[in-house]
Amino acid sequence: MGKANQVREMQLRFDTPLVPGTLLRRYQRFLADVRLEDGAQITAHCPNTGSMLGCAEPGSRVWLVHAPSPTRKYAYSWELTDLGGGCLVGINTHRSNALVREALHAGRLPALAGYDSIRAEAAYGEEGSRVDFLLSAAERPPCYVEVKNVTAAVQDGVALFPDAVSARASKHLRELMQVVRSGARAALVFCVQRDDVQEVRPAGVIDPLYERTMGEALAAGVEAMALCARLDPLGITLETAVPVRL
Repeated sequence: MGKANQVREMQLRFDTPLVPGTLLRRYQRFLADVRLEDGAQITAHCPNTGSMLGCAEPGSRVWLVHAPSPTRKYAYSWELTDLGGGCLVGINTHRSNALVREALHAGRLPALAGYDSIRAEAAYGEEGSRVDFLLSAAERPPCYVEVKNVTAAVQDGVALFPDAVSARASKHLRELMQVVRSGARAALVFCVQRDDVQEVRPAGVIDPLYERTMGEALAAGVEAMALCARLDPLGITLETAVPVRL
């Protein structure tokens, strides 16, 4: 296989060329008004339920997927935000699981290597959760992997999660702690859809419960790791490991 083909296979590529525009406003969580380069103003779907801290400033250059369909109310969907200085942020939280699965297959998460099977959305836990990935192999304890998408960052290359209070995220940490107590492995993987980050931290100012619960989870044996993405209007690749710190 040639090097060019290898690069294409390693990257999550967009099905169609992205459409550039200027963000006018994001509202009702799921909607954004954007002015396209030809002057047309459209409403796009916003595939991100968080606060989008620092990624949704009016006037920002954005990139949209254009996929008209009779079953879609909005033909455009917001995909990337350009923060300037060459930094793109992938705001589509629905991409994170596919990106982490691709990273697992490519061996970019060495701590999670050596498993034969990857099962998605497996039911588990005492609080009725579904884990993003369940890794299994003969004669090894199963590994439960929870994926979290990260877009928010502050100065000095520090990424933060969550960007809004998330009771669900704290629940997942409790479930992962129970997994470790049962004798299995549990891992928290932060999918950082930006390339200007040197470390990931829990956003205690935003969600103190999550920060506290994450500290308890790491102390209990839950593993935490993070990969930063390389992004361009053609696709996204998770490729750079960064530390997770409290």
